[in-house]
Amino acid sequence: MSQIILASASPRRRELLEQVGIEFEVCPAQGEEVITGTKPWAVVEELSRQKAEEVAASMLMYQEEHPDLVTPEDLLVIGADTVVALDERILGKPKDEAEAVSMLTMLAGRTHSVYTGVALVFIDKSGRTGEHVFHEKTDVAVYAMTDEEIARYVAGGEPMDKAGAYGIQGAFAIYVREIRGDYNNVVGLPVARLYQELMRIGWNPFCDFTKK
Repeated sequence: MSQIILASASPRRRELLEQVGIEFEVCPAQGEEVITGTKPWAVVEELSRQKAEEVAASMLMYQEEHPDLVTPEDLLVIGADTVVALDERILGKPKDEAEAVSMLTMLAGRTHSVYTGVALVFIDKSGRTGEHVFHEKTDVAVYAMTDEEIARYVAGGEPMDKAGAYGIQGAFAIYVREIRGDYNNVVGLPVARLYQELMRIGWNPFCDFTKK
């Protein structure tokens, strides 16, 4: 038996995994995020690792405390974190509409980068663990936007729970001029790279994690 755990409450990441046919369960990480790096790629790798390790540790603890309730199985925990960066300045989720307007004003008419870090924590039936972390970068060019367009977009509410104050899969699509890289990475999870990394290290998510 094998099981995949997504350590994220993001509905977009859940939809992407479902889209490619990977079966999984959701167990969001709850711990406080601690950032020690400054480069966007380092930040997303660090945060994704924290999420995956937290959930993996809780799974191991539960197995140790309730061995009579747990069926031994291989586990894969997937942690992910996405940030938007303009000139390497990280833009997180806006705290209010005024900050959303500020972020979009900075992004309008320019090209920025979206980084997603992915951490894979493996736990085999004996409790041994392994870890693999990577990140993906996508460049997004945005058309110039008027103050009225920015205000209208922000008023719709879409920016408020999204890094960089926009969702590329939503109404903001009409302002995206060009994408260089993986579109799904901007949505929140580079599923193609995820699959390739799993296969590269010898794990097939469609074959009960049987090693090649």
